[in-house]
Amino acid sequence: MLALFRRSLAAALAVPLMALSATAGAQSIETAAKQAIIIDYASGQVLMEKNADELMVPSSMSKLMTVFMVFDKLKTGAWKPSDRLPVSETAWKRHYKSEGSLMFLPVNSTATVEELLKGVVIQSGNDACSVLAEAHSGSEEAFAEEETRRARQIGLTRSVFKNASGWPEPGHLMTARDLSVLARHLIADFPEYYPLFSQMEFVFNGIKQGNRNPLLYNTPGADGLKTGHTEAAGYGLTASIKRGNRRIIMILNGMSSMKERAEESRRLTEWAFREWETYALFKAGEEVIPDAEVWLGQKETVPLLIKDSLEVSMQRRNRLEMKVTTVYNGPIAAPVKAGQEVGKVVVTAPGMAPVEVPMVAGADVEKLGFAGRMSTAFKRVIWGKKG
Repeated sequence: MLALFRRSLAAALAVPLMALSATAGAQSIETAAKQAIIIDYASGQVLMEKNADELMVPSSMSKLMTVFMVFDKLKTGAWKPSDRLPVSETAWKRHYKSEGSLMFLPVNSTATVEELLKGVVIQSGNDACSVLAEAHSGSEEAFAEEETRRARQIGLTRSVFKNASGWPEPGHLMTARDLSVLARHLIADFPEYYPLFSQMEFVFNGIKQGNRNPLLYNTPGADGLKTGHTEAAGYGLTASIKRGNRRIIMILNGMSSMKERAEESRRLTEWAFREWETYALFKAGEEVIPDAEVWLGQKETVPLLIKDSLEVSMQRRNRLEMKVTTVYNGPIAAPVKAGQEVGKVVVTAPGMAPVEVPMVAGADVEKLGFAGRMSTAFKRVIWGKKG
């Protein structure tokens, strides 16, 4: 099929460059979750969504932003896993009488960054979050402000943090889509630290606690990330599952019980892998059109290459209805510079929004001199010739 697409693209007529309206959406499936989104990790395409941009109480799922901030410290070398951080009375008092999850850090003790990360990821320890936040920014309040700024930088468009743990606080809100972006960053940016999310249990201060992610125990390929629960939010889960070369990221929130969360997450996982597939169409830099016409250039044509790799996810039943189209202004006016963006490749199929990837010129084409331009223009007007 790919060779056929190439021939079709090579023969496609140039059409005016225009914006395409993404009217089609992901093929949906019903879910008990109040907010939900499933994306394909490689392509970033949405497989299903429900109220994905609705601000919600994220509970402990917002701990993922705290983990991101600490991973970033480790990656830059500012912190080491063996560094010991103090458990202040402020951090201890914030949580010791609460009914939230704890790592059970003793007041005025110390713990390593590695221990504290395990306390956050595996034990969902609110106290561990506060210790990390104070060491990072001086206070948890300052840390929350820094989290919000950093979140905007990495593409979380609506999330606002008021603390490091996700403990209910007015204005501490995220969206399911923002959580999917954050999960994707954690996997892509920190491959050396990401395996922490699949660790099943952790013992600290003589207390053993198991990972709360239900998919880790009975769903093949599950390797992260974080659960959440508060009375205000219900039960939630940010999950990642990889099978073969495919990985999906799933966010669910607002379910009524742990049982419903476990069953719904497994059901939607199987649906995503059973019904959807990711198709690799082009590699970055691959030639799409070998001979796009050039106007008033020292060469009559220029090859057009795809700028980035092109992968699309769609339901398997719609594969045969997929269409790949080139869109660019032709003939392309000289001078042309290699790498110059001149158009795009658009992929459409039922049940999905159009996917667009830029096309770029594959070579330099200098502009003709004055005499050459006049000759070419004359031939075009009089004889309809290219030059």
